[in-house]
Amino acid sequence: MKWTAQKREWLRELYPDKPNTFLAEFFGCSYTAIKNQAVKLGLKKSQAYLDSKPGCFAKGAEPWNKGKNWHSGGRSAQTQFKAGHAPHNWHPVGHERLTKDGIWERKVADTKVKRQDWRPIHVLEWEKENGPVPQGHIVIFKDGDRENFDPDNLECISRSENMRRNSVHRLPKEVASLVQLVGALNRQINKRAQP
Repeated sequence: MKWTAQKREWLRELYPDKPNTFLAEFFGCSYTAIKNQAVKLGLKKSQAYLDSKPGCFAKGAEPWNKGKNWHSGGRSAQTQFKAGHAPHNWHPVGHERLTKDGIWERKVADTKVKRQDWRPIHVLEWEKENGPVPQGHIVIFKDGDRENFDPDNLECISRSENMRRNSVHRLPKEVASLVQLVGALNRQINKRAQP
């Protein structure tokens, strides 16, 4: 809606003593448009309107639930979680799951902290034979099969070595430039796809 000088003048006259719902209907616009225009013009409701406005607590009025406990009415006690309740997606220690990245994980604890409770199975198998994975290292599958947990198929390498193995620069020059062009093309497509 376009606010003309005449409409602004009417709003200045009516706003202090009329409800915004009435004004929205009168001007043929939304409730929010009335509020925004009132803020822009610096308009306020009159004290007489605020004192008589229904739905608001008058100064000194007591709420209906004053002095009552939060569970003193309704079915709140019946619908609360009981002690020891487990959510529907809870699993016991030892449960195994497949992540969206295709990595099998096993639940090793129940601390409710996902990062501590779930560990990749291939890392657990490597640690059985070799001890903890050193800091800055990862365990990979030599043959690329993420379901082959044989200790001979697992290798612990540094993150920098993993980066070198997966770098585009290890490819022939023609293939490397093609991979880079595909990446640039995908970035342009993603830019246009975003709202």
